[in-house]
Amino acid sequence: MRTREHPPLSPEAAAVRRAMSEGRRGSGGASRRTVLRGLLGVGAFAATGSVLTACGMPGTRQDPASCRAADRSTSDKKLVVSNWPLYIDVAENDESKRPTLDAFMARSGIQVTYQEDVNDNNEFFGKVRNQLSACQAIDRDVIVLTDWMAARLIRLGWVQPLRKDKLPNVEANLLDSLRGRPWDKNTEYAVPWQTGLAGIAFNGNVTKEVRTVDELLTRPDLKGKVTMLSEMRDTMGLLLLSIGKDPSNFSEDEFDQALTTLQRAVDSGQIRRFTGNDYAQELAKGDIAACAGWSGDVIQLNFEDDKVQFVTPESGVMLWSDNMQVPNEATHQANAEALMNYYYEPSVAAELSAWVNYICPVKGAQAEMEKIDPELAANQLIFPDESVLSTSKVFMALNEAQERIFEQKFQQVIGA
Repeated sequence: MRTREHPPLSPEAAAVRRAMSEGRRGSGGASRRTVLRGLLGVGAFAATGSVLTACGMPGTRQDPASCRAADRSTSDKKLVVSNWPLYIDVAENDESKRPTLDAFMARSGIQVTYQEDVNDNNEFFGKVRNQLSACQAIDRDVIVLTDWMAARLIRLGWVQPLRKDKLPNVEANLLDSLRGRPWDKNTEYAVPWQTGLAGIAFNGNVTKEVRTVDELLTRPDLKGKVTMLSEMRDTMGLLLLSIGKDPSNFSEDEFDQALTTLQRAVDSGQIRRFTGNDYAQELAKGDIAACAGWSGDVIQLNFEDDKVQFVTPESGVMLWSDNMQVPNEATHQANAEALMNYYYEPSVAAELSAWVNYICPVKGAQAEMEKIDPELAANQLIFPDESVLSTSKVFMALNEAQERIFEQKFQQVIGA
């Protein structure tokens, strides 16, 4: 887990910056996710065990209705956004310019301070939890966090409900598969920025196609050549699907059944190791033959070698999102909602997705992408069809006790 406020770019991320400046579309998102995605993995869980306990202490929860600041949006045309690095479109000849964001500022008159300071979900939580637990401002109006962390903030009462009448584009254009998520059933507290799939990836240069999770975990020719994700929700979601259970609604007994399947694969030597950020390069080199992986990463690998492919398992795929939220005591909620609504215009969403290459959460953006890049418009990992989305599941919202129990069990199996 990264601990510095602004870590230096890794070689992969630096390559993304160079690629952007050279005008290669689509490089930013995958490396952002590969290098910087915040995982509740081995080190992160150890580092935040006390945080999980603290979440249950009296006084940490807040009521968003009483813990809110006066909205100064009308008189103060400003907005502060915290997002992940390399997660927005940049100009081909000047990476300091962000075309969609610049257009929003010109149209709305709102001056946006855009900060790339979400390097890890847990790290960011650690930076803001003292203030939010005490109903104090964190000097940000929009924060972008992954599903499980966004759900935690909702559970703690640390984010403001959004006003649907201010978000007509979101109401009209949000993908159906992202509506009714178990931790935000009415899309009341979080709006997806970008989304993606967790499924199977394989390198066709070193193995034949892998279609199922069962194949991944038992096929003899893959023994010792498989990695799984250290992100509990993605790995266990895929395992739950593979045994016919619903990752969006399961019991502890069902979790244990799926965990037993994983334990067998560990004990047999089928799984080489559990990875966070580093499986992609191993897969590209053929050091591993197949793995559980994220769709945006595989898009980038496929650009370089079409033998590296992403597969939606026959049992189904996990769907995750990074989400825009308005924290308590934010002073520009109306401006924040204007930004969210703007990015749900299909033409704007298409321009953004042409750079980040994750699943676009906006209906109508595919038709707009045709005007930008027909090849990207046809890419099933950016615009999956209903046959893919209908098999996707969002991991169940966990309470504090469940989060602690499931993580501890998972960490024991993966060797933490």
